[in-house]
Amino acid sequence: MAEVIVTQAPDGEEMSLNMGPHHPSTHGVLRFILHTDGEIISRAIPDVGFLHRSIEKIGERNTLAGFMPYTDRVDYLAAMFCNEVWAIAAEKLLAVEVPPRAQYLRCIAGELNRIISHLIGLGCMAMDLGAFTPFVQALREREFVNDFIEELCGARLTYNYCRIGGVSHDVPNDTWKSRVLEWIEHFLPMVDEFDRLITYNEIFVQRCANIAVISGKEAIDWGLVGPNLRGSGVPRDVRRDDPYGVYPQLEFEIPIGRGKMGTVGDCFDRFLVRVDEMRESAKIVRQALLRMDEHPKGEIRGTLPKKLKFDGEVYAHVESARGDLGCYVIGHGQEQPYRVRFRTGSFTAMGIIEPKSPGLFVADMVALISSFDVVAPEIDR
Repeated sequence: MAEVIVTQAPDGEEMSLNMGPHHPSTHGVLRFILHTDGEIISRAIPDVGFLHRSIEKIGERNTLAGFMPYTDRVDYLAAMFCNEVWAIAAEKLLAVEVPPRAQYLRCIAGELNRIISHLIGLGCMAMDLGAFTPFVQALREREFVNDFIEELCGARLTYNYCRIGGVSHDVPNDTWKSRVLEWIEHFLPMVDEFDRLITYNEIFVQRCANIAVISGKEAIDWGLVGPNLRGSGVPRDVRRDDPYGVYPQLEFEIPIGRGKMGTVGDCFDRFLVRVDEMRESAKIVRQALLRMDEHPKGEIRGTLPKKLKFDGEVYAHVESARGDLGCYVIGHGQEQPYRVRFRTGSFTAMGIIEPKSPGLFVADMVALISSFDVVAPEIDR
């Protein structure tokens, strides 16, 4: 548990509290400076930077291919998307074509990663608000997917699966596809069970409904992305609005917040959108697995130029578990980039916490932070 430093103001009423950087509800080494009158917050100021590792500068000291393993560390809970956005940026710079089978494998791996990232986010939010069992249930399902991904690429957290022009491995054996499909048929009813256990639990709903409401206009103005933006009723998704890979060939819905238990854009809507996204991701994986065999096995890597020197600049983005994940790369005729920059959803979510905090209880602040599903490496990089 974090140390808590309490400073009493001269008027004898307002206190200044440190929430973090080691508080379990801050989801990483984040610090929030709370100004409170009793339990009611008048101001909450995010203080970031505890996990800064200069990963963008590391990208400028490595080749395009050599930087791929480092990208896993941008968001360790959704590392597959970090691999993919870096690969797409490099492929644009080098004019490399990705074989269709590799595109399907990226889609399958990414959507499986989205599911397990949301499982952790939803389980942690339930646990932060006092319900421990949903977290254990989420971990159980996550282990099934971790086993599949480990068979696919040899890793369970930091995958290093994508390559410039494709992916590192094809499906490991003839049973892998059927086992994933079988798990999907088990998982979809499990999401319904998760809804009965926690999503519509009366106490959980009261803790989340009408708390920290963010309107669609506010979400856009503050640069929110992904489920945090869609939770406010804005149907923006990179997979549909700026499609890449095989997503134009697949059918899926874009869940948005509808104020089902309170007001559109509250903590409950942000939670519910992630629950519904898990269902959509499972459907996407099923479609991609069934269509993948239309393309020959083994064709998982495109042809690269002999020298990976490049000029120019490019911006690539994908729909990560935490929203629009962007990568900007500048080249100047060398194998190493001149400039690397990542645009992450967790960092932009930090900005709206201060204007939304006045009037919240300290316990509501926990719900607000959890509903954003932030990870500290995305904030600091």
